[in-house]
Amino acid sequence: MSIIKLKNEATGLDNESIYQALRQSLESSSLKGKTLRKVLLIPPDSTRAYSGAGLITAMYYQIFSEAGVHVDILPALGTHAPMTRKQQLSFFGDIPESRFLVHNWRDGVTTLGEVPGALVEQVSEGFTNKAIPVQVSDYMLDPSYDHIFSIGQVVPHEVAGMANFTKNTAIGCGGSSFINASHMIGAAYGTERIMGRADTPVRKLFNYAEENYISKLPLTYILTVTNLTADKTDILALYIAAAGKDGAEAFNDAAALSAKWNITYVKNPLKTCVVWLDEHEFHSTWLGNKAVYRTRMAMAEGGRLIILAPGVSTFGEDAENNRLIRKYGYTGRLNILNLIKTQEDLQKNLSAAAHMIHGSPDGLFEVVYAAPLLSKDDVEGIGFTHMGFSQAMELYNPHSLSPGPNILPSGEEVYYIPNPALGLWKLTS
Repeated sequence: MSIIKLKNEATGLDNESIYQALRQSLESSSLKGKTLRKVLLIPPDSTRAYSGAGLITAMYYQIFSEAGVHVDILPALGTHAPMTRKQQLSFFGDIPESRFLVHNWRDGVTTLGEVPGALVEQVSEGFTNKAIPVQVSDYMLDPSYDHIFSIGQVVPHEVAGMANFTKNTAIGCGGSSFINASHMIGAAYGTERIMGRADTPVRKLFNYAEENYISKLPLTYILTVTNLTADKTDILALYIAAAGKDGAEAFNDAAALSAKWNITYVKNPLKTCVVWLDEHEFHSTWLGNKAVYRTRMAMAEGGRLIILAPGVSTFGEDAENNRLIRKYGYTGRLNILNLIKTQEDLQKNLSAAAHMIHGSPDGLFEVVYAAPLLSKDDVEGIGFTHMGFSQAMELYNPHSLSPGPNILPSGEEVYYIPNPALGLWKLTS
């Protein structure tokens, strides 16, 4: 399949251009002449609300439904909680609830093979030499699907470096063994060495899984790059390519464009940074701690990160991860790595341990959570500072702040980020 590339960095792509590109993708070399009776769409969930993937999924659903093709939709949840009907309607429009499947990352997967220990040892710089099972959702292996379309956004990411492409299939629709191992390798390697880069140790694991196993499936990747806006999504570029070499080329192009648009450089370390977590998108610290790891390379030593989190009511996205975060907290990279050596529950849930490493400021700056649905004991119990939500809103009202630097009436200078999921902030090198 030749790669379909659409790009408009000035104003973004219009819906008609996107729609026609999707129709064109069905005439590609890998699909031309192929009868489609049943297809599987794999978009992200609503935690990627600004990806443009909801729009694209709805367009594909319309195209296929009008042609009499049965469509199922499998949100690439990874370790996230299943989508509610309200979230489905908000993100994808009025697609019938019966068309949605739920990925079960603990029990609903099949092992296709493994990443060999020698490669694992090489990319992890000796951290581990254990082979990693490659697992994908049982739905992806259902032979009744004539084709699979993986849809998502390329944007800086704390585990992969850049999100999407093989991450959507190997992790978003992957199993606990691969998720745990890859996340732990990324955390041990170091978040600062990974975020915003296309070529990372974790990406090498994803790519091995795709090249040797996942690409054998009838699979097309649809990748977007969007601009950094909290209230409006402009899709700057759209890439459509088959799994394999074309998909890799499309991803690398998309990652370069994302690095241009989705990484914000600041000249001086941020002494006070205020981050807003939209209550419709962020309901756990598992999601909300993007505020921590997406800003850590811009924060001043001894600085203060204030997280306004009206919808955060829990820690993990499932009961076991929630329990582990309550038990161990965001208590620093070295501490968590040491705990893994002796604590069996962490050894069995390495993705949770990795998450706690990612969300730890490691004593470099203070993390202040203003979350009205969490108690003071809840917040302090996981290693953060508590601030009353009303007090925080009075001091740092996001409605009176503009993205970037602000001077408050008190004279305090703060840096405001309306949505940490949309990019990465770091010091100018």
